[in-house]
Amino acid sequence: MTDIVEHQVTGLSLEDKASLTSGSDFWHSQAVSGIPSMLLNDGPHGVRKQPEGGDALGFGQSIPATCFPPAVGLGSSWNLDLIQTVGEALGDEAKAECVSVLLGPGINIKRSRSH
Repeated sequence: MTDIVEHQVTGLSLEDKASLTSGSDFWHSQAVSGIPSMLLNDGPHGVRKQPEGGDALGFGQSIPATCFPPAVGLGSSWNLDLIQTVGEALGDEAKAECVSVLLGPGINIKRSRSH
């Protein structure tokens, strides 16, 4: 599959490649030269999908979904099996809602300053 995608992208014009980084609307990518539009979705703790005609910012209703623990909590558990299970469940829920790209959950990077 990766070879097919790489071949498709390699054959695109510079303009088409740039179009892939832009949206056709708030939640969909541009469709270009044989690459269909993709539905993107954010979380950050699960699959948050708005119904057709819903508001883009999500102040209204969302389609019901599982709310998983925040990434910082999962990371703090050091439980790789649990994190794998949550990732697989996120993928399953995204697939069930026809979501092509899940933009969350994010990874929290804790920073400290040394003096």
